[in-house]
Amino acid sequence: MEFQNIRTLGELKKSGYRTKKIKEEIRLNLIKKIEAGEEIFYDIIGYEETVLPYLINALLSGHNIIFLGERGQAKSRLIRRIVNLLDEYIPIVEGCEINDDPFNPVCPRCKRLLAEKGDSLPIEWLPRHKRYGEKLATPDTTVSDLIGEIDPVKVSEGRRLGDPETIHYGLIPRTNRGIFAINELPDLPERIQVSLFNLLEEGDMQIKGYKLYLPMDILVLASANPEDYTNRGRIVTPLKDRFDAQIRTHYPVNVETEIKIMEQEAKVKIPEGYELKFPYFMKEIIANITFEARKSPEINQRSGVSVRMSIANYEAVITNAFKRALRLKEREFAPRISDLHAIMPCTVGKIEIEYTGEEVNETFLVQKFIKNSVKKVFDSYLSADLFKNVVLIFEKGFTFMVSDETPLSVYTEFLSRLDGTKEILMEKLHIEDSPSELAAGTEFMLEGLYVHRKISKEVVKSGYVFKI
Repeated sequence: MEFQNIRTLGELKKSGYRTKKIKEEIRLNLIKKIEAGEEIFYDIIGYEETVLPYLINALLSGHNIIFLGERGQAKSRLIRRIVNLLDEYIPIVEGCEINDDPFNPVCPRCKRLLAEKGDSLPIEWLPRHKRYGEKLATPDTTVSDLIGEIDPVKVSEGRRLGDPETIHYGLIPRTNRGIFAINELPDLPERIQVSLFNLLEEGDMQIKGYKLYLPMDILVLASANPEDYTNRGRIVTPLKDRFDAQIRTHYPVNVETEIKIMEQEAKVKIPEGYELKFPYFMKEIIANITFEARKSPEINQRSGVSVRMSIANYEAVITNAFKRALRLKEREFAPRISDLHAIMPCTVGKIEIEYTGEEVNETFLVQKFIKNSVKKVFDSYLSADLFKNVVLIFEKGFTFMVSDETPLSVYTEFLSRLDGTKEILMEKLHIEDSPSELAAGTEFMLEGLYVHRKISKEVVKSGYVFKI
């Protein structure tokens, strides 16, 4: 950065550097990115036609923004990605707690230093990541936390109580010339919300006990869950009115978007020497389980069903398949229907049952979601009529057991007895001629025949058995 070696106000003046207000700075950097055709929010999926156009408009307009949406809708991520629109570095008065502009300081200390030193005023350069402040709204949050209070240590050093330099600044002043975010704003007590009125309207802060008004240059962002507006708390009307834009977030509108998010966010690492093959139909099943939960009347839809459920389920299925590969010493592996039991802990922890006066068994509910999802995906790729020869072999008394311990060779041998079945699976499911993918396809076929009541399934201790 060409200005970074500048260390005094005089040098900064000679360089031609011009200070910009935070909202102007974001607007100019955003314009550059749009003109260059750059991707602005690189890891936000599914909002290209809905949320992001409104967000970009709000930022270009210099608006303070509140994001309204259920849990797991990337509200916090959206807020944090706006930091990338700040300049890489800005100059501040050296040692200033509130990042004062050397050209126009507002805190008493920096005003005094400027009067004493003039163009020799020392400056330092603040990187963009230090210009972001965030507070999770909690009932115990105080005005002192956000705004500031008298610092007893400074008073004990001999300063008078009336000296403005005895102030210990809160989170908001310390984010001056940056971005301040409040997560779950309705949880902030109403009397604390009132302390934000001046910041959002007049752009200044009042420190209690002092005739001191600090002009603040801050972009204020907030998030809230619609349920919180009426349940746990609410945003007081004057504060809500002071936010220039309210942007509604949402869950993925289709399975394809849910899958892209799962793939992007999954953190499971496979050791070298092992190869994961993940058939797309299995990804669709996992994503559809979440969609089933989102439309179920037995689930509290006001709380929402987070995308985090899909991600956690995706990771759990991979891990279970990998664990089997380790035990069976198979270097290639793919998730199968029999791995879906691994999603149970991830799913039950992320759904809230809607109380209807009757007890609802969570395990049974998740199993229903799995069954409905398998049926939906099966019907989109296959039909029971394609596998009459498979049903016929079961009618002759054949049984087939699957579990976490079933090796690939069992599936290979089974398919070798069924003329044309392997080719149907490869063509219809778009899978390769690999043992692990064919094993996954075989279980999918059998599960589809079961949900269409062509064959039966008996649960046993170590897995389950398909039979007539």
